[in-house]
Order: sequence, then C-alpha cells, then structure tokens
Amino acid sequence: MKHPLPVRPAHICVLRLSALGDVCNLVPTIRVLQRLWPDARITWIIGKGEHSLLSGLSGVEFIVYDKASGWAGMREIWRQLGDTRFDVLLHMQQALRASALSLGLKADLRIGYDKARAKDWQNWFTHRQLAPHDRAHVLESFLDFARLLGGEERVDAEPLRWDLAIPDSAYQEAARVTGETPYVVISPCANPRLRNFRNWSAEGYAAVIAHAWEEHGLRTVMTGGSSAQEQEMGARIRVLCAEEAVIDAIGGTSLKGLLAMLDRARMVIAPDSGPVHMANALRTPTLGLFATTNPDRAAPYCWRRFVVDRYPDAVRRYLHKSPEAIPWGTRVRHPDAMSLIRADDVIAQFDALLDAAPSASPRSEPDHET
Repeated sequence: MKHPLPVRPAHICVLRLSALGDVCNLVPTIRVLQRLWPDARITWIIGKGEHSLLSGLSGVEFIVYDKASGWAGMREIWRQLGDTRFDVLLHMQQALRASALSLGLKADLRIGYDKARAKDWQNWFTHRQLAPHDRAHVLESFLDFARLLGGEERVDAEPLRWDLAIPDSAYQEAARVTGETPYVVISPCANPRLRNFRNWSAEGYAAVIAHAWEEHGLRTVMTGGSSAQEQEMGARIRVLCAEEAVIDAIGGTSLKGLLAMLDRARMVIAPDSGPVHMANALRTPTLGLFATTNPDRAAPYCWRRFVVDRYPDAVRRYLHKSPEAIPWGTRVRHPDAMSLIRADDVIAQFDALLDAAPSASPRSEPDHET
C-alpha cells in the first residue's frame, strides 16, 4: 500500500546538498511549492558552498551541512531538528551520504526518485518514488517532485521563477572588477575533478574573446575558482589575447559577487558547470559548450537552443555507439572529446545569441521552447 500524499503540507523538507548548478535548477521547484501552498514552511538541507550561493532565498529556511564535517555534522543536524517532524521529505540527492543524513530526520512521508533515476540504492530510503520520466532534464526531474505532490497540470501551468537574492554589496564587488563598460563572461573551467574532461581549449576561448572585442566591442571577464588548473587556464588564455580585451577575475570573486557579475553580463559562455546554470537562473543569455555531457539532460534550461552540442559526435567517436543506444546521462570520459567543438561553432552561436537578445536585461524573459 502506498503512503498517502499530504493534501496540504504544513512543513516540507527539501534534501539537496550539491552542486551549484543543480541547486540553481532546483529553485523553480521551490517557487512552485510556495505558490501551491503559500502557508507551508520549507526547510532546505543544503551544502555549505551551495548555501553561500543561495542564502537569502525568500521563504526558505536553510539548514547547512558541511560534508567535511562527516558524521559529526550529520549528528548536529539531527540534534538541531530533533523536535521537528516534516509532513514530507523530498529526497532530491541521489547519493549515499544524503540518504544516510535522511535517516536521522523525522518525516511522515519520504519521496525519492523512481528506480531508473535513483542511485546508491536511494529507493531503499524512501516511502514513495516518482513516476518514471525518461530522458528528463535535471530541472524537470526536480519539478517531478512538485508534480507528484500537487498534480502535473497545476505545476506545468506555473511559469519558471528563480528570484535569487543578490545584495548591493555583491554588485559593488562585481563593479570593481568589470567597471561600467559592457562585457561578456567566460568561465572556462568546470569543477576540477578526476576524469571530468569538460574543459574546452585556451586557443578556442581566445578566438571567441578576440571576436567579442574586435567585432562587438565587448570585453571579456574570465571567472572561476582558485584551483591551480583554473589559474593555469586563465594564464594561457591571457597570453593569447590582446590585453585590453580581457579581464582576469579567476579566483577573484565571492559566489554572490559572481552572481552579480553574471546578472549584468551581456552573455555568459562556459562548459557544463555551475556558472551556466547560475546565469540561466538570472535570465542572462547563456551559451553552453557541451561534448562530454548530454545537453538534453544538463544544458542551461532557458537557452538550450543556443548550446554548442558535440555530444552525439563524441558518443559515436569515443564510445563507438549511437546516442540512442546508451543510458540517459552517460558521460563521455575522454580527454579529447571537447576538442570536437570548433571556435567557428562558438562564434556563430555567439552572434546568434547576441542577435536574439541584443539588449537582454537581467530580468528579460527568454523563450522557454527547446
């Protein structure tokens, strides 16, 4: 017998710890839940870095878990929520760490992914699972939780909303880097992880930077973290560019400062990484570079038609299969896959995106069609 769904949940727990792009893709689901049940409390258990990005999100109580704290951090959250019982817990993280954390939370109903989408035996930790949704984008997978609770018709009738909180101090931080002239943002590197292989070439980025400067008079601000890989990439790109065309801000902003910078950019260009989803959440025109991950699953949602997509080519060349023959979400873990993207591909999409949104403001409403 299935556990019954709450008709009017009074307290909803959202369990999603990481990562930056994923928590951005989850925010529209939070907004839908708020509109369906405006009196409901929403508590979101979230990772430390992800909280620094989303802090101030209206109508949400955050409980922060630092994964570096391990079991001690989990026990502290259990103690903090010891007297709290949720009407429903939305288990949105397909990871054993999150499932272990969920064990110490009190909830009348625990909802997780269907068997096809669940990982690390997540379905063992939930009472009910989502309906199957083949070939779903990450953002749509999150909305499936709201669809189960509130009904598909009600949820799909709602517009996508993010309304991220950006303080004035963040805009001031960004302005100290960018100045007042128009600019585009390039975040050249994805999170440095073993066998990630999502990064394009320094030469390709340099060609796009030159085009933005010489043909459109747009400077490029490079952003990213402080890892050695990102610093090295920034240095390689700078050497290939005219000094006046590029501002190197890699490792030089807070996450809120980066949000403010993306909010005021004419365009954001990046591989599959947090910044493309951050920019998407701000309605900033976004050009994603995809070859090792499937853009149908993970592209910046509102700007999917502007993606440079070499994923099918990479699957055929390096996995020796057709895209239709591999499991949804398969990554092409080959160091040469991103080299299938050519500078001319990116420049063509750059011009198309500028033409489609020549005066795109941070609050503009892009076409949501694929």
